[in-house]
Amino acid sequence: MMKEENKAYITGLDVRDVPWHRLTTAYGRGTDFPVYFETLFKMDDLKAVKKALYELTTNMEHQSTLWHGTPFGMIFMSRVLIEALNKSEQNPIANFLAGELLDFFNCILQCYHDGDEMEHADPLPFFLIC
Repeated sequence: MMKEENKAYITGLDVRDVPWHRLTTAYGRGTDFPVYFETLFKMDDLKAVKKALYELTTNMEHQSTLWHGTPFGMIFMSRVLIEALNKSEQNPIANFLAGELLDFFNCILQCYHDGDEMEHADPLPFFLIC
């Protein structure tokens, strides 16, 4: 169960409050993430939506590795998914986007599951947190 303070943070987070330029991704930093989220929210240009989706998904997950930008990105991808699902019957781009996002969410869940199942090495003896 999610703590109420975490839920409030996630629900209230504004894309402008995230230090995207400091969050690592598979190919650099998340500096352009807000522009890509804006493109996805518009759902009015299939070519632009595909490009934005590609940039976000390849930077948030690469070879089953998740990055510092991934958790923050997923907050906004979740919002885009809700919007796409709400518009999917009237908007073919929204319908396409919803399907792609559901596939991506499954990928992220699989990455998390795989990482959770891995055997982790013991901490280095001189780097233990006391």
